[in-house]
Amino acid sequence: MKHTEYDQTESRKNEHIDICLTEEVEGQGITTGLEKFRFKHRALPEIDFDDIDLSTEFLGKQVASPFLISSMTGGTKRAWEINKRLAKTAEAEGWALGVGSMRAAIQEERSVYSFEVRKFAPTIPIFANIGAVQLNYGFTVEECKKAIDLIEADGLILHVNSLQEVFQPEGDTNFKSLLPKIKEVAKRLEVPVGVKEVGMGIDNETARSLVNIGVDFIDVAGAGGTSWIQVESYRSHQTLREQAAEAFKGWGNATAECLIDVRKDLPTVPLIASGGLKNGVDAAKSIALGADLAGFGRALLHHAVDESEQALSDQLKRIKFELQTAMFGIGASSIHDLKHTKSLRQS
Repeated sequence: MKHTEYDQTESRKNEHIDICLTEEVEGQGITTGLEKFRFKHRALPEIDFDDIDLSTEFLGKQVASPFLISSMTGGTKRAWEINKRLAKTAEAEGWALGVGSMRAAIQEERSVYSFEVRKFAPTIPIFANIGAVQLNYGFTVEECKKAIDLIEADGLILHVNSLQEVFQPEGDTNFKSLLPKIKEVAKRLEVPVGVKEVGMGIDNETARSLVNIGVDFIDVAGAGGTSWIQVESYRSHQTLREQAAEAFKGWGNATAECLIDVRKDLPTVPLIASGGLKNGVDAAKSIALGADLAGFGRALLHHAVDESEQALSDQLKRIKFELQTAMFGIGASSIHDLKHTKSLRQS
């Protein structure tokens, strides 16, 4: 990566952080769909709150809780501070962790440090992250292996962000014939490979196609949370893109819709719910709808940027407490019980 390209990438990453913190970038006209579901309260739960067990298994690895800090950032000094704080807190609270896009680290050694979170999180699952579209722009299995090795990752997430790339002035928009290349990555890597959207949702047909070629897990990353179309429109400074973004405020597949459809078609595939989750009740609903892990992204960003590690830790503890309380309210003493509850109703 040339010096000017590195500077542009660093500037873009910092702009993304600022926009997500200060601007209204949630999709409008569409919600996660989770608000349409309610748990039927069980007045006599017949369990001890203190006995509720949040531990579960994901990709063959035991985890203390069914939570994931979703891929957010990397590649800059500011991002390093965020990732370090996220890693320390995730380790302390037993959450899995995904890092942001590692394209910069693959192309420019100077940015590698901003992703090196394993030393702060020695036991939790950590996921490397590369844009799937980069497989059409020179990346191969070797770059994917490098991303995993750089951070000692337990798995690789390939993110798909077609509309973000279209609205990004410098975006990479050749998404043609990616399935065979994803298949090669999944076949040759020794760690699990997953695919996630970035806030527009993975539909069941796409998920089925991905699993059929060897992808190990899916993160639906549905609509109702951050819209990267809106994020990119704020930084484009191009009238055409700013105006066009208005037409796409309600675009995407709602998180709940994705979960229901993908789980129905793929009953045994490891599944992550993300996209607009804000609290432990959202997590409980997501797991009851079929998710194995519940992912949180921008909801954590403010504390990860501006607050102490204690403030971020308190937020993760609150989400955990909310999940436990929801489980107590329906008499579910384990994640297995929550996954098989009949208490979730569409309102």
